[in-house]
Amino acid sequence: MEKIVLDTNILIEILKDNKTIIKKLELFGATFCISSITVMELYYGAFNKAELFQLKKFISLFEVIEVNEIISSISTELIFEYSKSHNLAIPDSLIASTAISIDSKLLTLNLKDFKYIDGLKLI
Repeated sequence: MEKIVLDTNILIEILKDNKTIIKKLELFGATFCISSITVMELYYGAFNKAELFQLKKFISLFEVIEVNEIISSISTELIFEYSKSHNLAIPDSLIASTAISIDSKLLTLNLKDFKYIDGLKLI
């Protein structure tokens, strides 16, 4: 089954119960996974401990791909290539590198943040 990496903004929309996003996800028929960077971004944005525990339960629904040597190497190349020309941020480079490393598509609501990255397949 195809794997699709979900950007942090997609998970935020799911948590907001955005019916449009949820229905679109149901149509894919794919396995959804997330970067460990996305987990960190969600935890960082939590308002309190109770929300952290809810997030932990929510995140357990997805395959979490940990940053490894391959992802780190790809991310370093992306930062070298795009940080100055396109203002690519480290978290975005790591999320993009996660999708590239597993030859997967990245589903995001912020295409402008990623569209210039060679080798990254976007939805």
